[in-house]
Amino acid sequence: MATTQRSFPQSVWDFFCSLKLTIFLLISLALTSIIGTVLPQGSLPPEYVAQISPAKLQIYSKLGFFDMYHSWWFITLLYVFSLNLICCSIKRLPHVFKFISEPMLVLGESQRSSFALKQEITFTGAVAAGRDALQEFLAKELAAAVVTEHNGEYHLFAQKNPWCRLGVYVVHLSILVIFVGAIVGSLFGYKGFVSIVEGSGISTVETRTGQHLPLGFEVRCEKFNVDFYPTGAPKEFRSTLTILENGQPVPGYKDVKVIVNDPLSYKGITFYQSSYGQASEGSQHFLTATPRSGGAPQRLAIREGEAVVLKDGSTLKLLEAAQEVQQFIPGMSGAAARVELTVKGKAPQVFIVFKNYPDVNAQRGDDLVLGYEGTNARMYTGLQVAKDPGVWVVWLGCSLMVLGLYIAFFLSHKRVWIVVTKGHARMYGNSSKNQAAFSMQFEELANKLKNLKI
Repeated sequence: MATTQRSFPQSVWDFFCSLKLTIFLLISLALTSIIGTVLPQGSLPPEYVAQISPAKLQIYSKLGFFDMYHSWWFITLLYVFSLNLICCSIKRLPHVFKFISEPMLVLGESQRSSFALKQEITFTGAVAAGRDALQEFLAKELAAAVVTEHNGEYHLFAQKNPWCRLGVYVVHLSILVIFVGAIVGSLFGYKGFVSIVEGSGISTVETRTGQHLPLGFEVRCEKFNVDFYPTGAPKEFRSTLTILENGQPVPGYKDVKVIVNDPLSYKGITFYQSSYGQASEGSQHFLTATPRSGGAPQRLAIREGEAVVLKDGSTLKLLEAAQEVQQFIPGMSGAAARVELTVKGKAPQVFIVFKNYPDVNAQRGDDLVLGYEGTNARMYTGLQVAKDPGVWVVWLGCSLMVLGLYIAFFLSHKRVWIVVTKGHARMYGNSSKNQAAFSMQFEELANKLKNLKI
């Protein structure tokens, strides 16, 4: 008695060749990808940490939700999906390849009755003459025909775009190539962040894991600029960068402007404009305090957050400063400082001192007229740094996917048989997809066949 019991290796093979597994993996990848769009990835914003409970934060961190696309379980899903694609392709590709390379040249009676598209014509000439005329007809209208003689009949077979049946396997290959590119990028690439103060340079980058890696060259920030909207929001910030090798600027990479969505790439490493700020190390802000009654002004050098005692016993504290007053008051320009002045016996006063508007500063009715002269602080630029040697492999995979999708959806395998006997020619045809459109083409072909003089 025959048994249908499968061995364990066969069961494992059937499992990885299963279409159900493919559907399950696609749905799982789609659903889990939502996590990466809902939850922040990478460094968590402080406001998000403040909103979420410690228990959820711990659970999400252990599950890798904050770096989901590098988590072990998401990578496992991708590996299983890749294995599933490979097994499905290995199982089905030989049959498809044989179907293409060894087409059915002779139609039996059972095959003829199964075709929905068929046409018959009669002719009075010799069978050989009819065969030759129909062979020429197919070559002109569809493709070169293969002629086979069988049981006194001539079977003419012509096909167009047979290799389009491999389009789905091109898509399979493209997905695997994209995965390979992603793996190459994750193994041999990195993502990091650097801050460069104006006039200085860096030659190492700190990755997301805290590792410091050498760049192999130096990146120097020559200058940083920022423009603001009237509302005070930053409109555009840009860095002027220079790449140096052995202390010398690299030709073509001197004073390169880098803005958001317009990065700088050198030796496979890309620098994206990300953030900016004012360097606080060693920076001082300069203010003046002039008695309204007259006298020499007192010049002060002070850092943010510091307080100094003035000659009249008042206390002046610098709360914050900005290179562009639009951050404080829209419509005005220039540098400004927010200060807190405490006069003996009075409550502290907080107000803004302008660099470009001394008349506005003098409008205050206090005994002291304060002025802001600026700062010796320099700006720094924050740059995201990415190295991905697998990016070109990913682009190759994307190109293959576009090609495979075009083949799979827009090309069809068209086949036509003509069986020639004495006084009769019967034409049959089918298409691998878009049968409605092929029916119209087959009808047009049949009309031409009827008008053919044999």
